[in-house]
Amino acid sequence: MYLVRPKSLWLWALLMLAVVPIEYCHAKAVATEMNVNGASSLPDEESHKKHKDDEEEEEEETGDDPGIPFRHFVAHDSTMTCTADEHARPFNNQIRGVNLGGWMVLEPWITPSIFYQFLNAGENTTAFDMYTFCQVLGPQKANEQLRHHWDRWVTKDIIRQLAESEAVNSLRLPVGDFQFIPYGPYATGCVDGGLEYVDQLLDWAYEYGLTVLLDIHTMKDSQNGFDNSGQAMGFAWTSSLNSEFGGLTTFQHWPIRTANWIGTFNPQTAQYDDINQGNIQHALDVIQAVVDRYAGHPAVLGLEPLNEPWQYTPIDVLKRFYWDGYLIVKKTAPYWKYIMHDSFRLDTSVWGGFMDGCPERALDTHIYQAWRDPDSRVGFYTDACAQKARLADMEQAFGPVIVGEWSLATDNCAMWLNGFNDNLPGFPRLPCKYEPCRKSYLAPEQPGTPLDNSKPLQGPFGTGLSGPIFGLCPNTRDWLKESSGDPFTGRDWITAPPKAPKQLDDTDDVMRNLALKKLDAFSGIGHGFFFWNFRTDLYEPQWSYMEALDRGWIPRGNLKDEKVNTACSREESSVYYKCVLKRGQVDKAVRSALAYALNVENKTNLPESQEMLNLTGQALHEAADQFLGDFFDDNRHNGATCDFGGVAMLIRRNQTLSDRSSSAYYYNDDEYFQVVQGGPSLWILLVAGMATALVGALLGFVGAMRSNQGFNRRVRESRIFRPLTQSSNNLIRSSLALPDLQYEEILKV
Repeated sequence: MYLVRPKSLWLWALLMLAVVPIEYCHAKAVATEMNVNGASSLPDEESHKKHKDDEEEEEEETGDDPGIPFRHFVAHDSTMTCTADEHARPFNNQIRGVNLGGWMVLEPWITPSIFYQFLNAGENTTAFDMYTFCQVLGPQKANEQLRHHWDRWVTKDIIRQLAESEAVNSLRLPVGDFQFIPYGPYATGCVDGGLEYVDQLLDWAYEYGLTVLLDIHTMKDSQNGFDNSGQAMGFAWTSSLNSEFGGLTTFQHWPIRTANWIGTFNPQTAQYDDINQGNIQHALDVIQAVVDRYAGHPAVLGLEPLNEPWQYTPIDVLKRFYWDGYLIVKKTAPYWKYIMHDSFRLDTSVWGGFMDGCPERALDTHIYQAWRDPDSRVGFYTDACAQKARLADMEQAFGPVIVGEWSLATDNCAMWLNGFNDNLPGFPRLPCKYEPCRKSYLAPEQPGTPLDNSKPLQGPFGTGLSGPIFGLCPNTRDWLKESSGDPFTGRDWITAPPKAPKQLDDTDDVMRNLALKKLDAFSGIGHGFFFWNFRTDLYEPQWSYMEALDRGWIPRGNLKDEKVNTACSREESSVYYKCVLKRGQVDKAVRSALAYALNVENKTNLPESQEMLNLTGQALHEAADQFLGDFFDDNRHNGATCDFGGVAMLIRRNQTLSDRSSSAYYYNDDEYFQVVQGGPSLWILLVAGMATALVGALLGFVGAMRSNQGFNRRVRESRIFRPLTQSSNNLIRSSLALPDLQYEEILKV
């Protein structure tokens, strides 16, 4: 390359100005240097020096990496971080969503009707997941059944109902990697036509004002060994070992579960012997295919590149995969959110600082209680509210966090939850309730439906038991009212039967309050949530959002309700969360955050608002810190996040009872706990009790005098009662059935 020097000096000056790069100032959030209010306490000169120090630190971290320029930021491949983020699409509104599970990716427990046909089948004719469904039935029969399923499981009317509930603004749609790049049994037409249904779903969502997160739920060779990965990896038939028991067909899965997407797993060391770069490239190619097909659709919120990679996945390899996928997405779909699952490791030491400075990325964590040991309602309440602190810590260390899956289940009873005709060793922890299996959502011509009510538990049998018995399906456990009247000390939940007597059934109360506490924890802190699932084939409202709505467990409409806002008050009485401005933010970004919040509250044109927007340096930061914090407090249960384009974050602060502004500090979250406000003092209660006792004694005395002649005579003969019995008051003598005074005198003679 050669530079030609212009003949005139002024042309040379213009050329030099053209090639001088424009400096930008990228400020990093340093949470450990926050003061109490979260605003910078440095004077303007020191603040400017701080910005320069951040630039030098950033240059040192990125080394000679000039970065890859994208539309709104610069990506640094060597450090997997970003700079020059223009905050083009701030994550300012929370996700309030549901999962559309069991539609594009079959899971036996969600839609058992389509798997009933495999009951009592043999080793080569039983399907356990999406992979074996296509393998066993063959492409033509499997595709025919899948099309019937796709027609009925998710419909336009269901999407309309979800939108009209006013409690949902987004849908998380699990899709299969095999839909975009078919392989194995998928390659011969088994899933043909599925993406056309996805196209239609996106159009419905757009029509009803909902966004859709595309979640790549499966991966070639399985990322976790679960059936939800498309293939229950780690499987062996053991029928030959059971010939003496009537020739039972048996299998083993959980004790030998594995996951080979990322490499060859060694169960002895719980590590990978090698890394499968071909499978990783396949996953990246799938991401590219998803982006190519849907980048222009207005309903798409973003992409989750991989659902639930298990905890043994090498974290460095996983992070590099996430980073490479992010660059693919941002090249073609610059405004998509990019949401990464935490690999069952919600740990700030793992994710803190990862992809620092990169826009539109978030972390997904799944929070379930169904696999917890049995506990009292108070134990489940406490655990639900404790998640708020974990989410806040990760929001501070990493950035935006969403709860991509959660439910109201407190047991493992849902049929086939842990696999077709199988269960985890040791599960369920307590006996389950059995109820009539619900009528199938599929047409009567579907093989295996209606379910044969004359059959006992049928094979093939796994290492645990779960399945229909004479038309009855396992289905959760009821919550029992505590006979002691105190759920903190009551122990009836341990010995309670699976099905509670109607007059003692407390399930509605427990589920409603558990839902409120989870909504408080998830909607009040993080960037949103998706409930798993939108519905279930069997009647399981703990797992069905639509049925939980109908039962009144989950409130309809927005979540700005005192019952939601204060649901966790008892569990976290000494802690609250404050949205504060990060230190070292540039004025332009802070001003943009303020402008957004002022616009939401229709205050932009107020003189004091304009005055605040014209501030600079420390004065601007202090004003923004106060205003944004108040804005978050007022609007977080309406869906606001503590994000503001990445300039703010949540911190935990201790408090005393006096810090609470609400007089109703404890929300009455259980029928056992009645909130008494403005009740009478103790001495008033004592006086009232004594008066009641005296009135009762008097009434008893009058009744005895009138009904018992012997008692009446003894009283009249007693000296103690003589002032009463000798009274000339006609009312007293009549009330006590006393004879006339003249008659009394005659008796004396």
